[in-house]
Amino acid sequence: MLLDISTGARLDVVRSGDPANPALLLVCGTSQHYGLWGALATGLAERYHVITYNHRGIGDSERGDGALSMASMAEDAAAVLDAVGVTRAHVLGWSLGSAVAQELALAHPDRVASLVLWGTWPRVDGFQTCGLAALRYPWTTGDMQTALAALGLAFSPELLNSPDFGAMMEQMLPLFPQTEAQVRTVVEQWDADLAHDTADRLPKIDKPTLVLGGAQDLLTPPWQCEAVAKLIPGARLKIFTGPGSSHAVGLERTEEFLAEVLPFLAEQQVPAGA
Repeated sequence: MLLDISTGARLDVVRSGDPANPALLLVCGTSQHYGLWGALATGLAERYHVITYNHRGIGDSERGDGALSMASMAEDAAAVLDAVGVTRAHVLGWSLGSAVAQELALAHPDRVASLVLWGTWPRVDGFQTCGLAALRYPWTTGDMQTALAALGLAFSPELLNSPDFGAMMEQMLPLFPQTEAQVRTVVEQWDADLAHDTADRLPKIDKPTLVLGGAQDLLTPPWQCEAVAKLIPGARLKIFTGPGSSHAVGLERTEEFLAEVLPFLAEQQVPAGA
């Protein structure tokens, strides 16, 4: 459904699961359409009222006005909760979404019950800057074939070398940005990734936090996830290892991912329907 939110945009929002259950907000990553949550969202919706949305300028969400940053996208996230009548939610952010979740918890701590930060970082280091800059470049030139091929770095060598990978990507292709305006928005998202810096503020987060990463992750490498877990007081850390421990570990190893997330969320006391 397209919802007008208080920050001035019209965003495509989808809800699943029982609205009487505790709310869980899923925040998408760079270029991501909410359809890519797939089986992960389905598994979470068995126990939670799952709310997700396309960031402004992605899918059917309108770009609207104003600069795009992690902070502005965090305001959008809070406005989405307002629009669906949710006071407080667990928040699971992937990649760019994890940075947005950090900013949401810092700016609106009363709206956040707990945080799951998947594929996250406090500020880019030299290695990460090189990777993100390389991924950003084909979006600036409109070379979509290269842009989408480069996004393959989000997956593991095992999946990339699988005979099924080509067919899987063909099925997902309609979920990736299609128009020039959407491509321009993705460039803005890459710029937000590169500019993200909460390293000095993360110790202020007082919400139960689970940080998830993958040993094979080239976009948000495991040492960056470890850095976030060290900076947030009491945060837990899980680094997946072995085949499929990529930036997309939640998609490649969904059952194991849920086995980490669901017990963590179940420990947090949030009123049903909040």
